[in-house]
Amino acid sequence: MDTNERKLKELISKGEGIDLEFKTCRNQLNRDVYETVCAFLNRHGGTILLGITDSGDIQGIESDAVSQIKKDFVTTINNPQKIHPPAYISVNEVTVEGKPVLRVYVPESSQVHRCNGRIYDRNEDGDFDITDHTRQVADLYQRKQATYSENKIYPFAKLDDLRSDLIDKCRRLAGVWRDDHPWLGMDDMDMLKSAQLYQTDPETGKSGITLAGILLLGNDQIILSAVPHHRTDLILRKINLDRYDDRDLVRTNLIESYERIIAFVQKHLPDPFFLEGIERMSLRDTIFREVASNILIHREYTNAFPAKLIIERGQVRTENSNKPNGFGALDPVNFTPFPKNPVIGAFFREIHRADELGSGMRKMMRYGKAYGGADPEMVEGDIFRIVIKVPEFDKTKGAISPDAQDEIESRAQSWAQWEAQSGAHSAGIIRILGSGQMSAADLVSKLGLKSKTGALKRSLQELLDKGLVEYTIPDKPKSRLQKYQLAEKGRKLLGTRPGGRE
Repeated sequence: MDTNERKLKELISKGEGIDLEFKTCRNQLNRDVYETVCAFLNRHGGTILLGITDSGDIQGIESDAVSQIKKDFVTTINNPQKIHPPAYISVNEVTVEGKPVLRVYVPESSQVHRCNGRIYDRNEDGDFDITDHTRQVADLYQRKQATYSENKIYPFAKLDDLRSDLIDKCRRLAGVWRDDHPWLGMDDMDMLKSAQLYQTDPETGKSGITLAGILLLGNDQIILSAVPHHRTDLILRKINLDRYDDRDLVRTNLIESYERIIAFVQKHLPDPFFLEGIERMSLRDTIFREVASNILIHREYTNAFPAKLIIERGQVRTENSNKPNGFGALDPVNFTPFPKNPVIGAFFREIHRADELGSGMRKMMRYGKAYGGADPEMVEGDIFRIVIKVPEFDKTKGAISPDAQDEIESRAQSWAQWEAQSGAHSAGIIRILGSGQMSAADLVSKLGLKSKTGALKRSLQELLDKGLVEYTIPDKPKSRLQKYQLAEKGRKLLGTRPGGRE
């Protein structure tokens, strides 16, 4: 019996409760599964096990129905006509006693959700429709706003206080992966409302941009007006241990804060060669993208404690203020993800700056030891801390000269700027083709897509038009044997990426 199966059987043995629900779902989803999702979102989150009877018998799901049930669930849960606002929830398949069971973890949300226009709450082991109970609904809204400061409304903040260029950039980033992303057809205000960055206080009736909206998309002036203490301190401390060798004090919006964290890491940390299968990957970038998003998504912004990322000899430490869901070191085996700023987290996922809740930790644990020789440490408390062991630059090659360091920084910035302007698909294609020729089907697979989307086609055509990518059979563009490869210009661009090679 593997660990996942053992843990799941232990969970089943506890029986249904306020944070655990069983659904039979033999060959199709139970109708009331979405009411339970809504209730968990509105209460304290919980786990739904599909393929388990009410009495706890492991019945399993019919094998030929598993894929369709997963597809139906994910599609419906993102449909605002069913769950509003939509939720971002993943489904994991686990085999228990040889039978497929689907585990759905529903995090607590900072929003009040409706299912088919009705509001559900959780009590003991049941879901209750509280829509017509005014007091209970008001209490629910007040609890959400008291718990999640990201929902605080700032009536003085206007649309002009937000950066239109940043809104356009995020709209484009969201559209890179989804041709039909709803933001593409929305004006700025509708996009804010869709992302829950513009809300109405049910107690006062006042509407306005939330703290999350200001932090994500505001100009620097409005951000510092709302949270004057806001900053992320990036420090390199290897030689001058009393002060620092390099520093970047970041006091801007979260989108550009993320990019500056990544640029600082790329400037000061090595990127050793690593193969996963036949594909070269950057362990450094994979790990620290998760670190960067963690620092920004899971911070308590009403706390004046400054967030820090400190690069030292042999390790990187991060610290940020936190509303803890427990205390002590986190165990990845028993870890239950808990969203600290669900709206900010959802926005980051929409623009592909973060993975699903909980997957970032698993990714750091998966690759951390391969990168630095030891598992990362994560400690939950009023201050959330991460320690990641890192390799040092090869000392046999001597110290890096100031001119060489400037060149490294310049190259990193060149790649970062191009990646931000071109989008995730284009950057992904360039990175993938760096390992050799690829067919369209190969690119679809390595980008994690299900098919050759319109966005991918447009990105490929743009790269071809710009001379960054070329056909392997240029005189027969539609040949069934056609593949893509980096052109000389593309190879030079890849060489500006930290860890890339010309």
